Amino acid sequence: MEAGPGQLRVERDPALGHQEPHWKEFRFDLTQIPAGEAVTAAEFRIYKLPSTHPLNQTLHISMFEVVPEQSNRESDLFFLDLQTLRSGDEGWLVLDVTAASDRWLLNRNKDLGLRLYVETDDGSCWQQTQLEPPHLAPRAGLSQARGPSGARARARFYTDPVKAVRDITDGSRIMIGGFGLCGIPENLIGALLKTRVKDLTVVSSNVGVENFGLGLLLGTKQITRIICSYLGENSLCEHQYLAGELELEITPQGTLAERIRAGGAGVPAFYTPTAYGTLVQEGGAPIRYLPDGHIAILSQPREVREFHGQHYLLEHAITADFALVKGWKADWAGNVIFRASARNFNVPMCKAARTSVVEVEEIVDVGSFAPEDIHVPNIYVDRIIQGEKYEKRIERLTVRKEDDEICKSSDNIRTRIIKRAALEFEDGMYANLGIGIPLLAPNYISPNITVHLHSENGILGLGPFPLKEEVDADLINAGKQTVTLLPGGSFFSSDESFAMIRGGHINLTLLGAMQVSKYGDLANWMIPGRKVKGMGGAMDLVSSSKTRVVVTMEHCNKANEPKIVEKCTMPLTGKRCVDRIITEKAVFDVHKKTGLTLIELWEGLTVEDIKKSTGSPFAISPNLRPMQQVKM
Repeated sequence: MEAGPGQLRVERDPALGHQEPHWKEFRFDLTQIPAGEAVTAAEFRIYKLPSTHPLNQTLHISMFEVVPEQSNRESDLFFLDLQTLRSGDEGWLVLDVTAASDRWLLNRNKDLGLRLYVETDDGSCWQQTQLEPPHLAPRAGLSQARGPSGARARARFYTDPVKAVRDITDGSRIMIGGFGLCGIPENLIGALLKTRVKDLTVVSSNVGVENFGLGLLLGTKQITRIICSYLGENSLCEHQYLAGELELEITPQGTLAERIRAGGAGVPAFYTPTAYGTLVQEGGAPIRYLPDGHIAILSQPREVREFHGQHYLLEHAITADFALVKGWKADWAGNVIFRASARNFNVPMCKAARTSVVEVEEIVDVGSFAPEDIHVPNIYVDRIIQGEKYEKRIERLTVRKEDDEICKSSDNIRTRIIKRAALEFEDGMYANLGIGIPLLAPNYISPNITVHLHSENGILGLGPFPLKEEVDADLINAGKQTVTLLPGGSFFSSDESFAMIRGGHINLTLLGAMQVSKYGDLANWMIPGRKVKGMGGAMDLVSSSKTRVVVTMEHCNKANEPKIVEKCTMPLTGKRCVDRIITEKAVFDVHKKTGLTLIELWEGLTVEDIKKSTGSPFAISPNLRPMQQVKM
């Protein structure tokens, strides 16, 4: 080993280190380096002799630092460098081991040596290795055993994010964890920008924003296809899709989470009630447009079966070549834990790819986590890197004032709607809040009742918006707003969250809408050819007959056209799923066979006013009363 710039040579100590049939270990005595000397670079040099057969086989020479030695199993390894060459090549190989020497000089008892592997493309060890360390004979034979790529329980540790992803090739399918900007692998996304890999198919819950997260890869046009549930406010993604530059497969968020979970569990397909009667089930949703605006690729219809009188559609599992995951901490054994709502899609994705790459904020000693506190065990983790820095950008910073006064004046239309919707809550209820107006609800729940608020990105026990000093980038709701957690609340992954939803464990869901029909059909996710937001988790939220669905929306759109209609003209989110509609003008009950009944009217309006602004006939309750408001 040589260290620069003074080029001090540190010879291998022949009394230290050993070899096995499938790897060779080298140890060095760094006491040869004078005290006080700084090492700016360190190299390990080894000579490659030519092989006569086969000449053109690709070899991967990997160098690892041995971290803690274990008496009952192989040591944990920290990846240092990789060289690729042909088996017929001859000459010196130079591997960068600076990171190891730095640690050894800081703490001598960490000097446990270097380990060298020689592997072929399929991950097996080469059977004709002819590598010679300087001043060492005879040859080291590495044969008849698999190297570290075959040992799933041992994660490789990297120092450079580019090296951790540089074998992601053009055309790969990759999963990228996170929800909005929360829990995204910032350093690994940055590494993909540097490798310039292209033609990627990306699986992600949503697509970030234009200048951060996945938006950066869209900006460099490295992505050709996205499988997601929600575009949000990323106008760049929407533009590329509508211009025919990007294929977009939009799938319900809970279905996406379950498809990923199934992929990791080896389940090829499953039936779900989500999206029956919509474009997802019927097929025909645009996946790719031509530049002239015509549709080039349409989604295919799903197989439908009936179980116990309810319709279900068949969905297929998703797997990927790589998963890029953001954790909070990892230990040297490769176990990972997450923080707050940053768990989201990261957990199922870590299990569903051929190679999972996890970036974390801190690597800690084995034993730092109680075994029962580990979120992802090391069997699912292939590579780990400690991120150099994190911006942790917040998409929608939302705070409350010290006196907790947030838009509580009754002259605000949205406030009027949500103060009526807050009366739908009952003591002990589990409720989910969709994005938009429903997310105001936590501020209007009566202090006399307990409501457990659920957010599909993995939170149960949502509290009000935080004070400025309480803001936490790892704690957001489904609308990407900063929130708090009440005592007794909990966090979980997205696949677990949607199991609660589809399983009917949520009593009430509040949703926004673009249109609602007289029989309770709901449309709230797409205007074909004009506006593409994605359905997010809405299709899942209306899929269970055990969950009461209440729509909160303005009575008319910006063009003053009724949003309550006889028949929806926009793509459906769910069929005959809405139980009640609350607007700033009125409250309607919805019966799935007989239609609408007006039950409450805002003060100062008449039934005739409501008829003029409603696009469907309705019955009038004999107990029609003024529109109620929660008392705060």
